[in-house]
Amino acid sequence: MPVSVPRRRMFRQRPHAAAALAALLLGVTGLAGCADREDSAPQEAADSSFPVTVQAEGAPAVTIEQRPERIVSLSPSATETLYAVGAGEQVVAVDDQSTHPEEAPRTDLSGLNVDPEAILTHNPDLVVVYADADNKLTETLGKAGTRTLVLPDATSLDDAYAQFELVGKATGHAAEGTELAARTKEDLEKIVADTPKPEQPLTYFHELDPTYYTVTSATFIGGVYEKFGLVNIADGDDPTASSGYPQLSAETIVEANPDLVFLADAQCCGQTPETVAERPGWDTLSAVRKDRVIVLDADVASRWSPRVVDFARTVSAAIAPASN
Repeated sequence: MPVSVPRRRMFRQRPHAAAALAALLLGVTGLAGCADREDSAPQEAADSSFPVTVQAEGAPAVTIEQRPERIVSLSPSATETLYAVGAGEQVVAVDDQSTHPEEAPRTDLSGLNVDPEAILTHNPDLVVVYADADNKLTETLGKAGTRTLVLPDATSLDDAYAQFELVGKATGHAAEGTELAARTKEDLEKIVADTPKPEQPLTYFHELDPTYYTVTSATFIGGVYEKFGLVNIADGDDPTASSGYPQLSAETIVEANPDLVFLADAQCCGQTPETVAERPGWDTLSAVRKDRVIVLDADVASRWSPRVVDFARTVSAAIAPASN
């Protein structure tokens, strides 16, 4: 999770000479036309599920002619999902923020500052990204015969489940994608059902960075908390304000006096229950006085991947003692 205010990731292509890019595209196209991919295992038979057309909510449709054997993922959430549906062996490169699973072939590719030339050096047949402004990346990679699958930020758990199924279909693992979505939903619902219900709804503050940027219930993260019946102090009159990522003042947080504080800025910014207690006025918070400041794994708590179940377990573990 970046320290700066979360935002919809708008991708910018790095400036480069048109001639250089054209030459690269010609070279990659030639390679694809005259030789088989050396490190891809040949398919014994064509996958009958292809061609397949897939489309995520809020993204363009893409038709994939045959099972992709060289996938580049520039989305940490997509990387985790690719491995979860069984497509890990097809992944040849992932971006610099894809930290899970450990065996993913991490590179210095950026999902924010997308460089088509760098992507094409991996000779991919499918590239997965968060976003593609004006379809520029899709058009550029398409000239080299590479398909681009856009998987926007999930804004709800249903969006995430739908993307699990979509990734399965796009990679030749449709049954696994469907099963992953169903299993993740079932596991999360069981965690929620097994979590004690307090007599009065508990309030919470989810901290993204030490300047008090947070999330509302209109975000994917907020939706997980909402499943447990927690009340978000950042919702105000309009949870969709600031695209669901408002910045609160210290005074507002202290006045709201949340029952629970979740820290998603421990890894990036060294925030702990001890540093929170040292903030002016924060030692009066119910969450601080009752030892209910919870440190989160920022990656787990920010990605719409199958590890949302781990995030839910952390929330459940925080609610259980607070319900007594």
